This record gives sequence, structure tokens and C-alpha cells, in this order.
Amino acid sequence: MSDSSTIDGGSMPPALAKTLRQFRLLSRDDKMQALLAWSRKLEPLPERFAALDREAFTVHECQTRVDIFPEHQDDGTLHFYADVNARQSPTVAAILAIVFAAVNDQPPSVTQSLPTDIVRQLMNDIGLGAREAGLNAMIQRLKRFAA
Repeated sequence: MSDSSTIDGGSMPPALAKTLRQFRLLSRDDKMQALLAWSRKLEPLPERFAALDREAFTVHECQTRVDIFPEHQDDGTLHFYADVNARQSPTVAAILAIVFAAVNDQPPSVTQSLPTDIVRQLMNDIGLGAREAGLNAMIQRLKRFAA
């Protein structure tokens, strides 16, 4: 599934392009409900990450405390986990769940191919506004882990 779709002039994983197209069709209220549903889909952080020093995994640019953990799998794919309080920051949890659904268990090239304007696209399609710096930092962190 390393094939990519084009949306707004950029290339992105097909699952992410599909989700963005679906969000475009929703009213603002429906988008908020969909975001809450996505926030509940964020995988819980496995216990094996609990003892790690979190400093190397914290996204300091984000207003919300977010720790992103990459895991390289034996088949060469990546799987990302995040530790974020989804009750306090459902939007951040939702964005991570949406992006992770597209890039998890894929080759690193899928993560690296995320468009540079993905945050703008997410904000336009989902209706976010004030979280751009933190969201950009999270996407850049994913790309650095994938490199």
C-alpha cells in the first residue's frame, strides 16, 4: 500500500487522502463529532514504553504534552504510538490517530512522503485553527523518526 494519492497538489498515503475527502463533506458540527470519534481510536501506549526517558520523544513545540514513540518492525515498517491526554486534547489525539492510521505498518517512505502542507490541509478539511505550530512539529517529528 505504498502507492499514494494526490490531493491539493501533494502526494499522501491513500488512507489519509480518503479521510480528508470525507471530512470535506461534513458540516462543522459533524466534523467535531468525527474528531471526537477519531480521538478514541488512538492506540494506548504499550507498557514497554512507560519506563523510557521521554525527553527524546516529547514534542516541545506543542501546547499539549505529546510524546511520540516510533517502533521499527522486523519487516522494515514503522509503527507509531503517542502518549497524549485524549480527554484534555481530543483534537491532538484525533490528528495523531488519523495520521497514524495512514502511516502505521507502512515503510518509512510513506511517512516521509507526507506533504509539507499536510497541517494546512488537515486544518482546512477538519476545521482546526490555533494548533498549527504544534501540529507541524508533530509531523516533522514523525518524518525525522522515519528518516
